[in-house]
Amino acid sequence: MRRSLTVFGITIGAVTATGLTWTMTHGHPPGTVRRTEHGSSGERVVTVAKAPVFDPLRLRGNVLAYLHGRPGRAGVMATDLRSGMTFGVDETSRYVTASVIKVDILAALLLQHQRQGVAMSDGERALAARMIRRSDNSAADALYADIGRDAGLRSADAAFGLDRTDPYPVSWGSSWTSPSDQVRLVRMLASGGGPLTAANRRYVLGLMGSVTPSQAWGISAAARPGEKVALKNGWVPLRYEGNGWAVNSIGRITGRGHDFVVAVFSADSPTMAEGVATVEHLASMVVSPLREAGREAG
Repeated sequence: MRRSLTVFGITIGAVTATGLTWTMTHGHPPGTVRRTEHGSSGERVVTVAKAPVFDPLRLRGNVLAYLHGRPGRAGVMATDLRSGMTFGVDETSRYVTASVIKVDILAALLLQHQRQGVAMSDGERALAARMIRRSDNSAADALYADIGRDAGLRSADAAFGLDRTDPYPVSWGSSWTSPSDQVRLVRMLASGGGPLTAANRRYVLGLMGSVTPSQAWGISAAARPGEKVALKNGWVPLRYEGNGWAVNSIGRITGRGHDFVVAVFSADSPTMAEGVATVEHLASMVVSPLREAGREAG
């Protein structure tokens, strides 16, 4: 859902030559200003439109222009949990998940244990740490089997509200998902609204916040110094689901005044490096204007 911004009590101009005072005032529709007119009959205050703090149409045009010059295809979605603003391009289209599905696998495992009233074993915790922090595929194989593979993941995804995710029966990395579904999943981890307990949500985000440095690329390109990043990346050469590489990144960026949940997916890049470049540029392109708009609104 897209929400507008309300800007509070900031004077953006003085009395002009025509006798107008422009002030952004709390309590009026977003994207408007209060205008005081001075005339012979006295003063009156009217509400008029102003330039928007965030222009999604312009940003969409910029993103599409960038993608037009890039190989392959890509989709992006970002939400600022503080301001409520959301932006996406091709966010409901489906892409091969590669290793980003490992977050979903872990969330499904935790949900099953919650329902059974049983804590994760030490062995499962060790596998989960390897799967998320180092993107260990053998650990993912074991935990995917543990949850009942595609049937188990499908059941959990129904509870999580992921209706654009299609788990693959044997090879978890060949599953399909959308940026919108992955934003929904990470948003659930960040702010609740789903079946997982707060402790389990913190556990997943903690692992995502401590990935090995060599795998800390992706949406982290949109972070500023001092901000916290929790992410999971995925990368795989496509053989049956497309050509070239699938390179994806999902996660959360938190800092003063904002809390971004971001998902960027790409497909058919000629090399992994090209895919990484596309993903990182898109993350920065989208998060930066959301950041500025949130700052103006605050």
